[in-house]
Amino acid sequence: MTAGSPALVLASASPRRLELLRQIGIVPAAVDPADLDERPRPRELPVLHARRLAREKAEIVAARHPGAYVLAADTVVACGRRILPKAGNEGQARACLKLLSGRRHLVLGGVCVVAPDGRRGERLVRTAVAMKRFTSAEIEAYLASGEWLGKAGGYAVQGRAAAFVRFLSGSYSNVVGLALFETLSVLVGLGWKSP
Repeated sequence: MTAGSPALVLASASPRRLELLRQIGIVPAAVDPADLDERPRPRELPVLHARRLAREKAEIVAARHPGAYVLAADTVVACGRRILPKAGNEGQARACLKLLSGRRHLVLGGVCVVAPDGRRGERLVRTAVAMKRFTSAEIEAYLASGEWLGKAGGYAVQGRAAAFVRFLSGSYSNVVGLALFETLSVLVGLGWKSP
């Protein structure tokens, strides 16, 4: 970044988001996760959930970093109106995989940037993903890999689960954890300049 340019703070604990930003030459000056309750509100639809979490994360972290650009994101895997969890145990991951087996689902990426002057830019990115029908053996082998831990919907498309994807329409990086084209568009639109 040029001298005097405001810093970019990534409001996320996700190593995948940091890797994706680095892939396009963006290295945040700081990583400061918002640490908020990410459970859906009663009857909250997946689209509203993804938008709300990205916005709340950005606002919380922006309050701690005045004068910086703050980038926050949230990834929601939705099967119909149902929000799938970030799998925290094998049972959750197995349930997610059984639900996604042979079906199409949406990966919704909420992106929110707060500029140093308080302006806010937001995007919601939709990616359609269709999975093959899984055998019990495939589910058990994937669970044994441990890749599912902490992943929305219980899978990581950038890993072994790539072999299960029959069809993907939209942003691949959104499924990994951050829609890069849209994120950069929001940053630049708010006046951020790349290094």
